Order: sequence, then C-alpha cells, then structure tokens
Amino acid sequence: MSLKPLTRSVQVLGAPGERHEEILTPEALEFISRLDAAFAERRPEILKERRRRSAHLASGSPLDFSRATAAVRADPDWRVAPPAPGLNDRRVEITGPPERRMAINALNSGAQVWMADFEDATAPTWNNVIGGQINLIDAIDRRIDFTTPEGKEYRLGPDLATIMVRPRGWHLLEEHLEIDGRPVSASLVDFGLYFFHCAQRQIDAGYGPYFYLPKLENRYEARLWNDIFVYAQDLLGIPRGTVRATALIETITAAFEMEEILYELREHSAGLNAGRWDYLFSLIKTFGHRTDFQLPDRAEVTMSAPFMRAYTELLVRTCHRRGAHAIGGMAAHVPSRDADADAVLAKVRLDKEREAQDGFDGSWVAHPGLVPVCREVFGNVLGDRPNQRERTREDVEVTAGDLLSVRRVAAPPTQEGIRSNVAVALRYFDAWLRGSGAVALNGLMEDAATAEIARVQIWQWLRHDRVDRVVVTDLLDAECAALEAEDLRALVAEAREVFVDCALSVQLPAFFTSEAYTRHLVRRTIVQVNA
Repeated sequence: MSLKPLTRSVQVLGAPGERHEEILTPEALEFISRLDAAFAERRPEILKERRRRSAHLASGSPLDFSRATAAVRADPDWRVAPPAPGLNDRRVEITGPPERRMAINALNSGAQVWMADFEDATAPTWNNVIGGQINLIDAIDRRIDFTTPEGKEYRLGPDLATIMVRPRGWHLLEEHLEIDGRPVSASLVDFGLYFFHCAQRQIDAGYGPYFYLPKLENRYEARLWNDIFVYAQDLLGIPRGTVRATALIETITAAFEMEEILYELREHSAGLNAGRWDYLFSLIKTFGHRTDFQLPDRAEVTMSAPFMRAYTELLVRTCHRRGAHAIGGMAAHVPSRDADADAVLAKVRLDKEREAQDGFDGSWVAHPGLVPVCREVFGNVLGDRPNQRERTREDVEVTAGDLLSVRRVAAPPTQEGIRSNVAVALRYFDAWLRGSGAVALNGLMEDAATAEIARVQIWQWLRHDRVDRVVVTDLLDAECAALEAEDLRALVAEAREVFVDCALSVQLPAFFTSEAYTRHLVRRTIVQVNA
C-alpha cells in the first residue's frame, strides 16, 4: 500500500541483516512515521501519569476503585465485541518469542492460540525485533521452516494455533529507529510493522490482526491503544473492529480498572488475561516501601493466597459480565524426564483445574509439553463448549481490601529463596544481554517478568532489613564465579552491573529492561547506517 510521505526524517540505526529489507520497506517506515506523528506525544503523558500515581501511592494515599468511573461499572448493558474468527475457543494458549524454531513448535503444539511475544520473552536486539517480524510473515504464509546444524527439520503441520502478537510496553523505546532525531516508541514499532505487513494477510487467511497488550496501568492506556487501532485500520482501509486485543491485567492499578479497560477497548476487545508474574512484580514495586506488603519467597506465593484469589476471581466475573474471555495465568514449568516429572505435571494440573473450575475460558503454558494436560483439564470442564463465558460468577464480591490483603501471606525470606532470586536474576540478565529473552533455569521457563520479581524482592528485603546486604553480595559473587566457570561466553561483568543497578540501588528502577537496554544492549549492537 502506498502512503503519501510526511516531511519527516526516518533513520534506521540498526545493522542490516538478512531479509531486513522485506520488513523495513519505505512504505512500512512511512506507516510507522504516521503512527508516531499521531501518537508519540501521548506516550510521555502516559509515563507521567504512571509516575504521578506511583508517587501518590508511595505517599500513603489509598488505592481503591475509581468514583469517576462508577457509572461504567454500574451500567449492566454494555458488552465487548463477540469473539473474532479463531478466538472463540482459547482453552490453551502457548507463549514464547517469535524465534523461528520456537514459533514452529508453538504453532504445531496443539494449543488454540500462540502469543508471539516481543516483550517479556524477547531480548530486543535489532535482529530479534526484525527477525521476529520476518518469522511472523513466513508463518502466516506457511513457508516457515528451520533445520538445526545436526540436520533436524522443523516444519508446519496441518492444524496451527491462531497468532496473537504482544508488542513491547509503553515504557520502552526502539533506539535502532529514529524519527526526526529521536527514538520511536517500541510499542508502535512492534505493532506497526506487524499490522502493516500482516493485517491483510491474516484477514485473507480467515483471521485478523490480534494482539496482547502488556503492562497497562489504567483506562487511559487502554484508550490510547484503542485510538491506535482505529487510526491504523482507517489508514489501511481495514474495517473498524477487525483488530482484537486481550489486555493483560498484570499491574495492581489495572486490577482496580478491569471493567474500565474492557470498556475503552470494547469494539476491539478479546478479553483479559491474568498475568500473574508481572502482577506480583507490580505489587512489590508499587508498595515496596511499606512493611505490610512484603511477600515470602516467590515459590511460596501460590494462587491460593487470598489476594491472588481475589484478583483472579474478580477478573473472571468482570470478563464474563461483559461477554469477554477470561484467560488464566502462565504455567512456566519445563517438562523433563527426571524423577520429578510427574510431580511437576501434577502441580500444573492442579493449577489449571483451579482456573477451569473458577470459570476461566483457557490458560497459558510456556512449553509445548504442557499443552496436553492443560487441554485435558479444560476439556473436562468445558466439554463441547468452546468457552464458559455464560458463567457470570455473580457470587463473587471483591473489595479493595481483598485485592490488597498481602499481609496474610507475609513470611521471612529463606536462605534458599534469597539464593534463588540472586541466581535467577543474574543468569537471566546474562542471557538477556546475549539476546535470549526466554531462558530455562532450574526447571522453569524464566522471562523478564520472573526476573523482575527476583530483583525487586531482593531490593525490598534489603530495604526492610530482612536480609543483610553482605549476604546478598556474597551470594552474587559466588553466582558470578559459577556462571563464569560454566560458560566462557557469559557477560558476567555486565550482568552483575545490571543486578547492582536494579536490585541493590537506593531507588528502585521501574524496569530493569529500560536500564539494561540503553546502557548495555543498544551500546553493544547499534550501528549507524543510512535509511
């Protein structure tokens, strides 16, 4: 599609790679330029509101459901759009980066949906960002394949998962692409390139351009995304409402605005998801200064905790009241053949049984090996039904106090919990700096969200003197030495610097990804080239 160029300077600063020219066409860059011209000024407003709200809560102000939007919550009549093609039955959704081999495995996994994740599961090197877009085009065109150096071949089967794309959050920039001398919002780059190249492809295939929206903190951010959808559809001549998006409820403030977020997106809504790992991260980050919001070891915070039960049950009730899908949280275990394999699958089964019985319409897994157990559990509850949106859960009543009842699960950190957090954070930072955003560690598929939990827990425990700084630094030094001995390619010094900056500093950085991206990832990879 040809768009009349705007009088703006667009520069690609990332090194050119194989087939990059198929993505970074003049027309696609012009589309990004138009998105930037229309919406770039609203991004700083979003971030400013986040900082204002954070300071407000840090000063002791209570968090509660908004009086200003009480009419939206009280109105019984509005509904979101009906499910789009390929999104009616979502009993199993698999997530992962749009890396070529993993994409093929996810599409072939037997899951109903694959979420191609440019955010928490992708380290945003330029090659990963553009290579992921190439892989999505090839997947939609059914020409994606992969052969390992040992000769093992990966190819698409006949029945594929529906593709949904998660762009990076509003807090991130794409420093490899500049417009008028400033970097572009990473959200607009990921969304814009996929929408420009794949929206019509997906429509022609009988589906549509579907998205997951990360890190939303309030209704205003949902409204911004909805405005972007309307603008992009109008610009490319695609009917309004073709786009569908599931919003992740993975911040504590968004939990108080679930209905408002659905309302803002209702023409384009595909429901809500319980992004529980980021939710815990958000809870600690938001209330880390308070002594009554301290969580025990990450492994001890289960979905049966009262505040997590309140969060998930409110999500199901909210979604089904408005005709939307409610999608459950991530099962991050990596199946193995060792003696603990049965115990691991039993844990996953119990987790998914709880979700299915609570009324969720489907759930997430991080590994193809977990698809069968998730599908079986939801199949036992759903039977021939594609979902259970008719279960409105009118029995659920959740107050602000219920969502914030963390003190009931408070417990001191254990030595193993401290050691585990140090190890997970350091090793994930190393992998992320080397270009891997989804990393199997100790039987779990770790991503940016779980690494964030690890480092903010360390920060909070130090702040409230629940652990001695010398203990943490000794564990950090030991883990650095172990990592260096295991892998000569490890970026131990840089990973340690990220850990110190983001977990041991006086002030807690909002996201390690923002800090590490600018100071380390871009500095090592950016190359000046002509657009």
